[in-house]
Amino acid sequence: MAEIHQGRDFPRGRMPTTEEFHAMALEAWERIPQDFRDMCGNVVIRVVDFPDDDVMREMELDSSYDILGLFEGVGLAHAGELPTGTMPNIVTLYRKPIVAYWQDYEETLEDLVAHVLIHEIGHHFGLSDDDMYGLEDEAAREEGA
Repeated sequence: MAEIHQGRDFPRGRMPTTEEFHAMALEAWERIPQDFRDMCGNVVIRVVDFPDDDVMREMELDSSYDILGLFEGVGLAHAGELPTGTMPNIVTLYRKPIVAYWQDYEETLEDLVAHVLIHEIGHHFGLSDDDMYGLEDEAAREEGA
């Protein structure tokens, strides 16, 4: 796994490699409380530069920068008994749109990656935005402990 910068402060003006970005996502995943991670099962976290044409069409996006992440799969509220051959849930993080967004704000890139990851995982649980912010706050408290 790639090592990310100590102090959780990726240098501005430098595009992280896909490997560095994925390492940030995995670090953010590890900061999510274990109970929530357990409920996610074998979720796959992937990093790509931009959404593909199918996502652009399905989400009715005007620009490939209009989306930071995407949850694909079956959320807990709809899971029931899954048929054989069901693909795993996938959280996709769009590296270049996230970095472009980050350039306009004060938060660290690592915190933004964690925010997007938690938001997308929240869809797995059917959580509201307020619920997702609470989960993010809990992850931050866990990190400070």
